[in-house]
Amino acid sequence: MFRVEDSGRKSMGSLGISEIYDKSSFNEMEFEFDPSAPPPFRLAEIRNAIPKHCWVKDPFRSLSYVVRDVVFVATLIVIAIHLDSWLFYPVYWAIQGTMFWAIFVLGHDCGHGSFSDSQLLNNVVGHILHSAILVPYHGWRISHKTHHQNHGNVETDESWVPMPEKLYNKVGYSTKFLRYKIPFPLLAYPMYLMKRSPGKSGSHFNPYSDLFQPHERKNVVTSTLCWTVMAALLVYLCIAFGSLQMFKIYGAPYLIFVMWLDFVTYLHHHGYEKKLPWYRGKEWSYLRGGLTTVDRDYGLFNNIHHDIGTHVIHHLFPQIPHYHLREATKAAKPILGKYYREPKKSGPIPFHLVKDLTRSMKQDHYVSDSGEIVFYQTDPHIFRSAPKDE
Repeated sequence: MFRVEDSGRKSMGSLGISEIYDKSSFNEMEFEFDPSAPPPFRLAEIRNAIPKHCWVKDPFRSLSYVVRDVVFVATLIVIAIHLDSWLFYPVYWAIQGTMFWAIFVLGHDCGHGSFSDSQLLNNVVGHILHSAILVPYHGWRISHKTHHQNHGNVETDESWVPMPEKLYNKVGYSTKFLRYKIPFPLLAYPMYLMKRSPGKSGSHFNPYSDLFQPHERKNVVTSTLCWTVMAALLVYLCIAFGSLQMFKIYGAPYLIFVMWLDFVTYLHHHGYEKKLPWYRGKEWSYLRGGLTTVDRDYGLFNNIHHDIGTHVIHHLFPQIPHYHLREATKAAKPILGKYYREPKKSGPIPFHLVKDLTRSMKQDHYVSDSGEIVFYQTDPHIFRSAPKDE
């Protein structure tokens, strides 16, 4: 749980008993928390610390958030069409793109079953919300479930997984440049839906993809059809009202939404001040993997995007509705101790997170091919000019 070193760089094993307990020596010793050490608590202890009402799903309360967000989105569209002003459009894009992201989070709750206890209600609402923003609901839901079940596992995690060194050395310069350069990584989500991450194969739209089991194929077909209907509707609207008008009303906000999605999902698993572990083999467990996630404060956006920044408890217990996550986190913190990393307080706009993102993109490139506990390593040559043979 702790790495212990004194000013002479001695390990605990090299110190004598009298030296360990000598007061002067003890004061010189530096205690550094080791986030990769097995925690001294179990998942059940965290679960028991969370009040019982935090697990209760209220479908009417969940639907009230849907109504709130959909009404706001519709109102923004009416205002934008009425004003039709290039002075207003940039403001509209920023706000509407953020609302698209809020819509995604509600569909995300449907996918986890934290929206309600009714699978039918979850699936109906999830399809409506996600199809509206061009996300294949079941295809995404299944891959996201894989992410939660394998969080922090280099070999089996699904979202923003680190590349092992051997794979990293195989991918071309252009792939590395695009993956670790800003702003392209903030626009990667549509490509991920189409072809997943480097080193993985399959598509969220293909029922025969490696992502899915045979019994899940009908669900994937349903979601792909819903996505296709929405895409066809957008094409029709482009023909009816013009591509430029549809870009102003839908296209630009969609790009802002994608940037929000990639920005948030990346920072919940990367970019902490001190490097956090990734696991493989016997060292990985559901609890240890979940404890590598990071809570973030998004300022005035916390309420708008339904407290998705309270990510540690969400990852450990995705069944908890978003409106109980803050209370559940507060109750669990005494158990988690130093394994919970308090998020930096944000101003109204979370500009401080941009620094975390850029630092991580410059430093977190690959992990070792060997070892069951690994940390990101840095390629010092990544931003040099492209090799002549590429």
